[in-house]
Amino acid sequence: MKISWQTLKVYDAIGNEVATLVDEYKNTGSYEVEFQFTIGSRQLVNRVHFYQLKAGGYVEVKKILSIK
Repeated sequence: MKISWQTLKVYDAIGNEVATLVDEYKNTGSYEVEFQFTIGSRQLVNRVHFYQLKAGGYVEVKKILSIK
């Protein structure tokens, strides 16, 4: 098994970081993370966001569309 530093972050449409969901060393494998579209008093519904997953040298960015 390989261990690497992994981060999973959510950004708004203009690139501001909204949340950090994972920021730690993890073994290779599959994981699930729950993301609430309400952060404090901020509602993130009906908007486009992006998540960025980094694991070792791997980087992936994908769009999230939240619909209420």
